[in-house]
Amino acid sequence: MASGRWYAFFKRKRISDENNLAGFLYISPWLVGFLLLTLWPIMQSFYLSFTDYPLLRDPEWVGTENYGRIFGEDPIFMKSLGVTFAYVLFSVPLKLFFSLMVAILLNREIRGISFYRTMVYIPSLIGGSVAVAVLWKNMFGMDGYVNHMLGWFGITGIGWVSNPNTALGTLILLATWQFGSTMIIFLAGLKQIPRDLYESSGVDGASKIRQFFHITLPMLSPVMFFNLVLGIIGSFQMFNSAFIITGGGPANSTYTYALMLYDKAFKNFEMGYASALAWLLLFLIALLTAVNFYASKYWVFYESEGGRK
Repeated sequence: MASGRWYAFFKRKRISDENNLAGFLYISPWLVGFLLLTLWPIMQSFYLSFTDYPLLRDPEWVGTENYGRIFGEDPIFMKSLGVTFAYVLFSVPLKLFFSLMVAILLNREIRGISFYRTMVYIPSLIGGSVAVAVLWKNMFGMDGYVNHMLGWFGITGIGWVSNPNTALGTLILLATWQFGSTMIIFLAGLKQIPRDLYESSGVDGASKIRQFFHITLPMLSPVMFFNLVLGIIGSFQMFNSAFIITGGGPANSTYTYALMLYDKAFKNFEMGYASALAWLLLFLIALLTAVNFYASKYWVFYESEGGRK
């Protein structure tokens, strides 16, 4: 009997090991790619952040000198950080607001609604492309389409992307216009809200506005939280628009953190300093994400838990 039990045990173990091996073989392309193209560069970047590495010679260990230089000697650091925070502060709420409003409009059972949803979503497929950035630059230029429209009403336009007071606003408008993906996620969340809640509240005399604030927003809060976190992470890494449309100007009014990091790494060839900037950006994003997760328990509603988190 004992030998039979041991035989069954080792047989099951051998089958389990074979299944594990098959599983690892199936995920090996992704695993190799993750180790070589993601994890190893991350570790290398962390090491380089403590070195002086001008790219043309070997890295030289300097300890925390790069981090001290960021906070004590780099005059453009606080400027780029302020520009980035301003961009995040305005672009994320605007994008969430417009995507939610459009999602509510498209969450209706009308003829041809699938076509309308497709047409609204299409711009998000090309929204981050170089071509769109160039088009946006031309639209808001001195002789662009926006000033041409203002001319119809006798208003003399300005160079929106060449004016320090309005350049960042054009980038925020572009980010707001790229709401397609966020809208789709909101639309999926709206589909999950039980219609019975609206019907019951309607019988009790609740208006559409009251239903929005007391049913739609609470039930949609987990989706809103998800979009908020992704929006903040993406906005802190904004690069393409600033690089192509304004180049960080005028007067550094659109000189975002990611653009500064790029200049230090690929224009000045200060790879060690750029790595330190990258790790500081990671820390800032992680800190804000942690704050959002902590604050979510006060406003995010989870139906499965019977209330707020």
